[in-house]
Amino acid sequence: MDANLIVDGLIMYLGLVVLLTFHEFGHAWTAMRCGDDTAKLRGRVSLNPIVHIDPIGTVVMPLLMIFLSASGSGLGRFLIGWAKPVPVNPHNLRRPKLDDILVSLAGPWMNVMLAAVLVGMARLGVAVELHAAAEFCWDMALISLFLCFFNLLPIPPLDGSQVMRVLIGMSFETYYRIAQYGFILIILVLQIPLVRWLIAVASLATRDLLARLFGLAG
Repeated sequence: MDANLIVDGLIMYLGLVVLLTFHEFGHAWTAMRCGDDTAKLRGRVSLNPIVHIDPIGTVVMPLLMIFLSASGSGLGRFLIGWAKPVPVNPHNLRRPKLDDILVSLAGPWMNVMLAAVLVGMARLGVAVELHAAAEFCWDMALISLFLCFFNLLPIPPLDGSQVMRVLIGMSFETYYRIAQYGFILIILVLQIPLVRWLIAVASLATRDLLARLFGLAG
């Protein structure tokens, strides 16, 4: 097992936790602004990572992928992670359908904004010749975008599935029955090469677009 890969992986893991925290904060803050204080009352409108941690998605799966990768296992090539879903009561939203979609998309949008900030920091790092810092920001921007597109998959409880639920008029009862098996479905779907390829291509293309906007070569 390569110790250097473990150290690098743990550093990236800490970055992942920060990205997940901002992602969930985006959901909670948007829900509050749209009239639902459920997340606020549960302390989720916060940048404290502890309140957003999901034991499986934030701890077990990412760390498992890191150690599998360090051991040379092909299973470790695809980092996966998610945080505890933010509770939202659609009945409290001022415009239930539209606001429900806005709240669902707030997390992925937060990841895009973070990626833009990170690419900008990478550009600054290159300008002042802090190349290690620039490379870290460059890599974290890609992870942030990966989280964006990963969460847009229409699999409960990911954000894309919440948008799909609203658009097709699925009942909450049906949705939450499916969501009970969500993490198993996510793992199975991510074994499909085409799905992994699409997420990777979307993430890389978006980062390259941001790089061009900041005058940074991809």
